[in-house]
Amino acid sequence: MIERRKLLGLGLGVLGASAVGPMAAFAQSKLGTADPIGDLLQSQSDLAEGLPAEGLPAAAAPPVAAPVARASSASHAPRWLKLHNIHTQEKIEAVYFEKGEYVPDAVQALDKVLRDYRTGDVYSMHPELFDTLAALAQKTETKSHFQVISGYRSPRTNAMLHERSGQVAKRSLHMDGKAMDVYLEDVALDRLRAAALDLGRGGVGYYPVSNFVHVDVGPVRRWVGS
Repeated sequence: MIERRKLLGLGLGVLGASAVGPMAAFAQSKLGTADPIGDLLQSQSDLAEGLPAEGLPAAAAPPVAAPVARASSASHAPRWLKLHNIHTQEKIEAVYFEKGEYVPDAVQALDKVLRDYRTGDVYSMHPELFDTLAALAQKTETKSHFQVISGYRSPRTNAMLHERSGQVAKRSLHMDGKAMDVYLEDVALDRLRAAALDLGRGGVGYYPVSNFVHVDVGPVRRWVGS
């Protein structure tokens, strides 16, 4: 059983989708579509210093779970992460890192919330991506959950989106569990972007019209989309 202090599901949490009424309406009004990811990506112009905005060329890899890694950081301070999947309406608040190690139960629960909502596929997200979001939460002093537009993206989903739009990377880092598209309700989008750039970790894509910031744990780079 997951200890309450390590994993706090809000509503039905990771056990099932929980309709939250106003939040669903808020997400819908923000994105203006019943299929926001597909529609958003159709209009994105991703210029990342010569690299695809969402991904990088990579050898094909099957979507199989990877073991939870140990932290490379010397700090053993607990790390929290609060996520809300706007598609499934699941919320989670978890201590995913404690005593110098990632907490397997909490990490697995985060992975479930970040699954491909179209296919239901769950993937082991890269733990450094969690660390990036935790650092962003601390830097921005947010009190809100990260509103997740896109977490893991299965090969099937990515191929469909790539076919619909040339702006979608054929080998997106979302497919490797290394990227997320997010925003915060209590932090201006440009401030979230600035905080992400200041961290100097991976890629940062800024989408002011579509209202999200893309963060990943690939090479350090930046770009602006629509």
